[in-house]
Amino acid sequence: MALVVETKKSCAVNPLKMSQPLGATFAFLGLDSCVPTMHGSQGCTSFGLVVMVRHFREAIPMQTTAMNEVTTILGGLENIEQAILNIHKRNHPRIIAICSTGLTETKGDDVDGYLQLIRKRHPELDDTAIVYVSTPDYVGAFEDGFSRAVAAVVKTLVEPAAHSIPGQVNLLVGWHITAGDIDELREMFAAFGLSAIVLPDVSGSLDGHIPDDWLGTTLGGTPLESIREMGASMLTIAVGEQMRSAAMELEMRAGVPFVLFDRLTGLAPNDALLQTLSELSGRPVPEKYRRQRSQLLDAMLDGHFFFGNVKVAIAAEPDLLWAMGSFLAEMGAELTVCVTTTKSPLLSQLPTNEVVIGDLEDFERAAQATGCELLLTHSHGRQAAERLAKPLYRIGLPLFDRLGNAHTVNIGYRGTRNLVFDLGNLLIAQTPHHGPGDWPLPATSLAALESGCAPVDPRALPVGESGCGNRSCACGE
Repeated sequence: MALVVETKKSCAVNPLKMSQPLGATFAFLGLDSCVPTMHGSQGCTSFGLVVMVRHFREAIPMQTTAMNEVTTILGGLENIEQAILNIHKRNHPRIIAICSTGLTETKGDDVDGYLQLIRKRHPELDDTAIVYVSTPDYVGAFEDGFSRAVAAVVKTLVEPAAHSIPGQVNLLVGWHITAGDIDELREMFAAFGLSAIVLPDVSGSLDGHIPDDWLGTTLGGTPLESIREMGASMLTIAVGEQMRSAAMELEMRAGVPFVLFDRLTGLAPNDALLQTLSELSGRPVPEKYRRQRSQLLDAMLDGHFFFGNVKVAIAAEPDLLWAMGSFLAEMGAELTVCVTTTKSPLLSQLPTNEVVIGDLEDFERAAQATGCELLLTHSHGRQAAERLAKPLYRIGLPLFDRLGNAHTVNIGYRGTRNLVFDLGNLLIAQTPHHGPGDWPLPATSLAALESGCAPVDPRALPVGESGCGNRSCACGE
């Protein structure tokens, strides 16, 4: 059991976390023909837009109610009304998704009441779905906002059904599930003859495709009609603890039972997922997944030599921290430093002594003090890695100094296997290797080599060490 502590510093130094409104906006970007809108100042939206554009390198449709000092004091009804009418007139979206910010939350705008009044005034909006979620940015973090937004979509748009549709399954995915991950999951479901309604589906809207035209709305994602049909599914599969609230909301509204997987990185969770799909569909696990499982086992066997007892420092949102940390512990690494952004029931279950809710300064100082050999966090951790002269494996969001972020796959048998290779190769690259210029080898290594007692080639060992572990050997090593 890990002890969860929260830093008491007066300010964040090199912040790790991002705000709730940005997390909610990311969830709304996974809806088809949607315009995410922040109810706040223009600056709030601008900064969030920059983060998304840098990470995905795509055009991101976002709007704002453009609150200022006067409208904040008097109330945001007119700004929300005008924003909705302008978006409806210019962009013709199927969904307008609004999230609050710290500015309007501090004022205490009754946005739900505003929306009821706006609909009465403007019947032309009847064909447009409007979703609102409260996401004050002075509490919580990115993952909280994402979770609240998906739950709000379910609460607002899902309709109960009299009968379930055979073979239809809901798939609720957390923010850390990439477009590539979603494609991998959809392929798994199809292999069992199941059709998945993914919410939110960034594999359709943020997968890097080049659209035929620019419309000012999301191009791809979960269609409004599919969201409304989620109440007719046989089962809901939720990925990530952050999706529990949305899965419970869906069960209460439409009676659809759910199964939650706290992670899909690793051997055991994917075994459980395929077993669930097999039981649900009545079909055996396809041979290709049996082969992929065998490949993952071999990769883990090959890689555990390099992961064993390696001290790792991870800084990430709770669900991503749990997925990566749990798997690395299974590979034999030591979770020496764990830093996260917000509270989660998973944190106390991590195989480490302490989890700190803090920033990247806490991350860097702890990694230096404990001698961590591998760092995992997003791109804002690159300076810490340079100062500590340690390898950095980039995870999470934002990743603005790497290409292909939407297509990274770290789930399923194949994704986990590739993760073993990526991390293992990063560790191997940090291991000293002797080349031809290092000859002659030290006398101790030569003695071990000539005696034939060394369990490994001494040229692969650090200078001054031999690989002999036999204390009775004549080489004296």
